[in-house]
Amino acid sequence: MTTSPSASPSRRNWYSVDPVDDFQLTDRQDTRRSIGTELSIVFLITLGMSGLTSLVQLIETQIKANQAKTVISHYVVAVAAPKSTVGYIDLVYQLLSITRGFAEGALGLYLLWRAGFSLSRRLGLNLRRPGWDIGLGFGLAAVIGIPGLGLYLLSQHFGYSLTVQASTMTDVWWRVPVTVLIALENGFLEEVLVVGYLTTRLRQLRWSTAAVIAGSAFLRGTYHLYQGYGAFVGNAIMGIVFSWFYLRFRRLWPLVIAHSLIDTVTLVAYPLLKGHVSWLP
Repeated sequence: MTTSPSASPSRRNWYSVDPVDDFQLTDRQDTRRSIGTELSIVFLITLGMSGLTSLVQLIETQIKANQAKTVISHYVVAVAAPKSTVGYIDLVYQLLSITRGFAEGALGLYLLWRAGFSLSRRLGLNLRRPGWDIGLGFGLAAVIGIPGLGLYLLSQHFGYSLTVQASTMTDVWWRVPVTVLIALENGFLEEVLVVGYLTTRLRQLRWSTAAVIAGSAFLRGTYHLYQGYGAFVGNAIMGIVFSWFYLRFRRLWPLVIAHSLIDTVTLVAYPLLKGHVSWLP
């Protein structure tokens, strides 16, 4: 009497490991709990953790200012700073940090793709309207960047923001290209995660439009808290505008372009203007 293959016991190989057929993939559907868990994990290893760290840094700065009986604008913080005193090691560290930022943004895109979303249709990440994307990107950069600079100067003058040195990187041949890459990484990471990924997931959780915009804007403000209270307000306002724009037009490229332009101008221009204009702290 022979035994059919389905009735035979599970066969193991000579080193007692189950055959590969026992490790099949299981399709899973998104639930409110799984989406909430995913959001928590993603932001605890990316910009959410940056927000918590920035909050602690601001608290520390405020304590120091209170002890010194002064305002936080007497303290200086840099956005782009050297990571090593050894020239090419600093370059390697900068490139590794940039790579990590792009990878974190790509994680958000991958999770949306795995969940079944079309990155082209849902996020507008395609090249069908390059002129429109670039034009809107420049327009948004002007609308946000110029008032944002004014808000920072006013906040710093009244002691509500730290003195921000946009870039303190050493004057080496790779400073400008690396600075531009930092700006591009910031634009990609923040707009993909805080706008594209977060708003899409919150919509799945049936959050209202106002709540989605407020949540995205609040998160954007938190990870800029290390620069002071004015930075939180300014970036939260930027978050409101950017989130509304995305929900209205479903195009992420203009936001990435605008953010990258703002950061490029700020980081590249600061070392050139520092000490040559009276209005720059």
